[in-house]
Amino acid sequence: MGKKNQQLKKKIIKYLYYSDTLSVAELCLKADKSLPVISKFLNELIEEGLITETGYAASSGGRRPLTYAIVPNLLYVVSVSMDQYVSRIAIMNLKNSFVTPVEEFELPLTKNPDASFVLAEKIEEVITNSGIPKNKIAGVGIGMPGFVDAKKGINYTFLSVPGKNVTEYMSEKIGLPVFIDNDSRLIALAELRFGAARNKTNVMVLNVGWGVGLGMILNGELFKGHNGFAGEFSHIPLFTNSILCSCGKTGCLETETSLMVVIKKVQEGLRGGRMSVLKDVAMEHFEQAIEAIMNAAKEGDQFAAELFSETGYKIGRGVAILIHLFNPETVILSGRGSLAGKIWQAPIQQALNEHCIPRLAMNTNIEISTLGYHAELIGAAALVMENFERRTETSGTPEPDDHLLK
Repeated sequence: MGKKNQQLKKKIIKYLYYSDTLSVAELCLKADKSLPVISKFLNELIEEGLITETGYAASSGGRRPLTYAIVPNLLYVVSVSMDQYVSRIAIMNLKNSFVTPVEEFELPLTKNPDASFVLAEKIEEVITNSGIPKNKIAGVGIGMPGFVDAKKGINYTFLSVPGKNVTEYMSEKIGLPVFIDNDSRLIALAELRFGAARNKTNVMVLNVGWGVGLGMILNGELFKGHNGFAGEFSHIPLFTNSILCSCGKTGCLETETSLMVVIKKVQEGLRGGRMSVLKDVAMEHFEQAIEAIMNAAKEGDQFAAELFSETGYKIGRGVAILIHLFNPETVILSGRGSLAGKIWQAPIQQALNEHCIPRLAMNTNIEISTLGYHAELIGAAALVMENFERRTETSGTPEPDDHLLK
């Protein structure tokens, strides 16, 4: 099959991945192709077992259009979500359903020259254990913290590989196309395609975690900035606290609002005699510790709730700056921290009442992500599909879908 024909088939699959079901007319509009052309390729994809008819859409006054959907389990994506301490890997189908359990493991990134090797080995292990052949895997999407140049495949902060960029190294090790991007940007991509930012134009997506990352959706598209580094929300110098940030500066937003700060304040409070259900919780393992603290806050523990209210207020001060600069319709709290739920909304709103011009703030909604902690995994899967119709060379490895697209 010609390259252009193959690319059009891939575009149809990508559009159905994002939209669940579409009619021929809707696909024509998205692909900017004629009805006969789209119909021809849809019929071929049906014959190949990749697309199925899903019945007729609701009538809008005329003839009800026939709709189509992708067959989810004929192609898969390896999705990787990383932060500074913990990484997670899962294989997903094209309905964003997990077909393997989420594999979670500790992988510190700071001053760890073996991190890339360990990650590649772990991804290979997950693929092998799944029993899914590699020619049914569209690629590997990896979300990671740091200054990530997605086009060049380089992370300037973590995962350095001598003589190669990250994507080259991982592709050669795994034998599949690999795509990387900043974790907060992929969370925003997930919200744009599948979450609370869907069908919205100007949205700020906060990734509340060991820092406070930011993904920006402007004019309905992800905004990356000149070099792809836009959104370093954590490092706004908002406080005069003389606390050293991970970036080497002092007073950054991260120094007062990260989940690591919440854990440290819990430790200090318990040592100082604060009463809390958290008194028996081990704080050495960050992942388990923050989960316990969030659960305690949601269940009404006064000490935990106070800490999240204090942190939320400080995040709100940063959000006020975003509202003044970008006038977004919605601010979404996503990522790991969103699991604390609505406990964030009141203190953030209080900060906006105090620090934001009312006419700007009154039309901005504060929402909690429905994707939660899975947002980055979903975004990493979407990253693969964003690049689906583009040819990726991987050390002689055939395109993973060559056996599917005739």
